[in-house]
Amino acid sequence: MSIVPQLNIAPGSLGAFERLALGWQAKLFLFLGLRARAMTIFKQVLARAPNDVNALNSLAYEAQLQERHAEALSLYQRVAELQPESSNAHFNLAFVMEPLGQLTEAEREFRAAIELEEKMDRAWYGLGLVLVRLGRLQEALAAFKRNTELQPMSPFAWYQMARVHVDLDQPEQARRVIRHLKGFEPKVALQLERETGLVVGSIF
Repeated sequence: MSIVPQLNIAPGSLGAFERLALGWQAKLFLFLGLRARAMTIFKQVLARAPNDVNALNSLAYEAQLQERHAEALSLYQRVAELQPESSNAHFNLAFVMEPLGQLTEAEREFRAAIELEEKMDRAWYGLGLVLVRLGRLQEALAAFKRNTELQPMSPFAWYQMARVHVDLDQPEQARRVIRHLKGFEPKVALQLERETGLVVGSIF
């Protein structure tokens, strides 16, 4: 016997109240860890309301978690077409383009997200990663630097900056980044010392 009340999804258009009720039922399934049942509801919603952004995003995210990147991309593209002014829509699109090797397209979508929301720190970080893969290291440094300005206590962009400085044969700049990391993320700093061979030593 199911502990979640079932809603019969009749064919035809989806009314606002029914859409809301189905959305809450799907959220309850997700809360209970019943992801497959939640996805079934989202698919049924899409069958009747093909432009339902919540269902599209939910199914895309599930596909992304399962590393079905092409499927996620198709769904996120539909969201971006429906919400061209959404920075999150462009970010999600770029995020799945990158593992598919669509680097030029991912750069375009990360930049679109930033244009709509300049302080979206994760878009700057994603842009930096894509630029590294494209071999545009100086531009990548600028993107990572902006991320550190927005998230100064997050070690991820600092780590990437140090690696890029090494790739650019700039050991002193890399040491400065590692020294800075020692002040709040000593484990990451130690990892960089091991990986790059640039020993900074104690900051005290």
